[in-house]
Amino acid sequence: MDSGNVYLSNEGYEKLRKELEQLKTIKRREISKAIGEARAHGDLSENAEYTYAKEAQGLNEKKIAELEDKLSRAKLIDESEMSKDEILIGAKVKLKDLNSQEELEYSLVAEEEADYAAGKISVTSPVGEALLGHKEKDIVNIKIPAGTLKYKVIKISRE
Repeated sequence: MDSGNVYLSNEGYEKLRKELEQLKTIKRREISKAIGEARAHGDLSENAEYTYAKEAQGLNEKKIAELEDKLSRAKLIDESEMSKDEILIGAKVKLKDLNSQEELEYSLVAEEEADYAAGKISVTSPVGEALLGHKEKDIVNIKIPAGTLKYKVIKISRE
């Protein structure tokens, strides 16, 4: 598995911890029950329910291992030590698209916390990566597969 640090907010850490707990308790029990019921049907060599349940068990255990690994490498982001006038992980930025004049707001988060629908973009995404280090009033040109985005940084805040 990856040996680098995983930077998470307290909220992101708790979300992963709760997901891990759910997989280790509820999901494991559900899969174990499904395996037991499938075994009761007899011949395992031609038992699709058994095969499916065993595959689900393998995927669940893989996900558990991945989450345990991420949590073991997690470094919590201390917002109080972060620059308030520079775009860094944990910053909330208000941007103006200089092509469409539309205003956008994003929170820059770790890859594990990214949720575009909620306005949370990863610092490893093309947009997130390009925004890092910029300050208010900077013009940022971001090359993406569809062309070039041109944003002006209007405001940087921390929640």
